[in-house]
Amino acid sequence: MNHDSFSDDEIREFYKLKNVAVVGMSKNEGKAANYVPKYLLEQGYHVIPVNPTAPEIMGRKSYATVSSVPEPVDIVDVFRPSEDVLAVVQDAVKKPGIKVVWMQLGIYNEQAEKLANEKGIRVVYNRCMLEEHQRLFGD
Repeated sequence: MNHDSFSDDEIREFYKLKNVAVVGMSKNEGKAANYVPKYLLEQGYHVIPVNPTAPEIMGRKSYATVSSVPEPVDIVDVFRPSEDVLAVVQDAVKKPGIKVVWMQLGIYNEQAEKLANEKGIRVVYNRCMLEEHQRLFGD
């Protein structure tokens, strides 16, 4: 699986956006859906858990859907199987202000990308927010 065609400079611009809703965020340490958002928190990002099975993750209120998050969301970071991403994006586009949908490593859904693009939302796919941040900004 290839990834999107954004340049490093474009990806760096995305990291200036600070409100990240993490769909599929996990309570289980050792899972990427737990340690990636934890890393983002440590880097100063405002991480908003989106997981209908958990009322709270890492001491933060968790929401069932992106559209139900009451605060601003800039990036929707998706940790769900590729076949579930269209439903995530269909929900996310209901919420104004989202600028980027970021599908983690190994995740891509062409219909979801098309829908997001139609709504003016940029789509990053098959990339890890932690790995890309470390690669571009060092540690």
